[in-house]
Amino acid sequence: FGSMIETLIIMLSVPFALIGGIWYIFLLGYNMSIAVWVGLIALAGVAAETGSIMIVYLDEAYARRKAEGKMNNLSDLYEAVMEGAVQRLRPKLMTVGANIFGLMPVMLAVGIGSDVMKRIAAPLIGGLISSTILTLMVLPAIYTIWKNKTEVKE
Repeated sequence: FGSMIETLIIMLSVPFALIGGIWYIFLLGYNMSIAVWVGLIALAGVAAETGSIMIVYLDEAYARRKAEGKMNNLSDLYEAVMEGAVQRLRPKLMTVGANIFGLMPVMLAVGIGSDVMKRIAAPLIGGLISSTILTLMVLPAIYTIWKNKTEVKE
């Protein structure tokens, strides 16, 4: 990304997703195990990916409006961030929905090996839910604060 701040904003999505994964594990009454750790590692990768894609969308909307000369005040920044976040809304919800829908058979399975697979899938489901909230609400807000302090001059 060429920016330490953007990288840190993206990395913020990882602990937020992990918190959701750990809460879901707690709610299900699972103990920490190798299978749970595998699920948490997979979750961290997915969270970083979705966070970086959100930043790309926000950067594109910001750069487009700046090139058009429409980045003069905080209101213009809000519009650019809203445009970028709204463009990412449907793909993010579809990704999360597809992942959770795909993991549901694992969570409902019974039989040999299902107990291990449930412990891999559980952190992903919980973390995808909390990661969605972060990616769609918190990351655009942090991006707005950062751009307002560094680049937008009123």
